[in-house]
Amino acid sequence: MENQGQEKKPRIGKLMVDRNLCIGAASCIAVAPSAFELDPENKAVLRRKSQPPTSDMTARKELEDQTIDDEMLLLAAKSCPTQAIIVYDEEGRQIYP
Repeated sequence: MENQGQEKKPRIGKLMVDRNLCIGAASCIAVAPSAFELDPENKAVLRRKSQPPTSDMTARKELEDQTIDDEMLLLAAKSCPTQAIIVYDEEGRQIYP
């Protein structure tokens, strides 16, 4: 069996920002400035490569920065004091929070 004894980390498939929870603390931007920015309402949004930034569900492959690794995206989500960044794996299961 492959990776016996090691838990395989799920790969990030999608992310979103819950605008009702976001307080504009910008901790996600401090951790992953190439993936997040604040919009005019001081809410975190995801930076996308071919569309305007959004807080809506965004596929990992739509992010502007394709070089950022899953660990940094998860760290950015975990840095949010209100847990406003929701992370899903490639199968659509919520993995954080």
